[in-house]
Amino acid sequence: MSNHGQKVAIITGASQGIGAGLVEAYRKLGHAVIAVSRTIAPSADPGVIAVQGDVADRATAERAVAAAVERFGRLDTLVNNAGIFVAKPFTDYTLDDYAAVRAVNLDGFFHITQLAIARMLIQGGGHVVSITTSLVDNADSRVPSVLASLTKGGLQSATKSLAIEYATRGIRVNAVSPGTIKTPMHPEETHEFLSALHPVGRMGEIRDVADAVVFLENAPFVTGEILHVDGGMSAGR
Repeated sequence: MSNHGQKVAIITGASQGIGAGLVEAYRKLGHAVIAVSRTIAPSADPGVIAVQGDVADRATAERAVAAAVERFGRLDTLVNNAGIFVAKPFTDYTLDDYAAVRAVNLDGFFHITQLAIARMLIQGGGHVVSITTSLVDNADSRVPSVLASLTKGGLQSATKSLAIEYATRGIRVNAVSPGTIKTPMHPEETHEFLSALHPVGRMGEIRDVADAVVFLENAPFVTGEILHVDGGMSAGR
């Protein structure tokens, strides 16, 4: 049964790790959630609608926005969490690496953000948050990351541009820029090395990113912000 007064969030890359943590965080806020991922399973929670598909495919974005509007009558927040990170020396990247990273990190952002903002304009407001990486602002010789900088760096610039474009129309646009977060994508044997990349000497937790996104969700005077959640990486070393 729909509840047109309930706020609704779309979260991409929602099947595990940070994305799954964000689904949980938004449910605790009372939002219904459209959870998007290539591998996501149907949810037993009536407040969570799973949309299975590749975020780089515009049809997936169309289905996600349609699910929010048809089931709940609105769309209040989009969290662009889906992303691919490939750490290789620049000259070792293949055309397949480039195509895959560009498709998810850039095409996926473009398609669903464009459709989401169009819906938010009809409602008179909304919020877009993108998850980037602190390596965009603070390159590290130990972690080659040109494709991340090329794509996620583009998202950070787009965040500021969109924030200004829609500032007078009730739509806020922000980003969270994490350090390395302890998720299933990082095997246990890499944790010591990854912890040492951060001045605080540890990796971040999923809840650190979720808490930052929730802060931005509840901060109506904040837009165009790139919020670093990186254990001090952005401060220097």
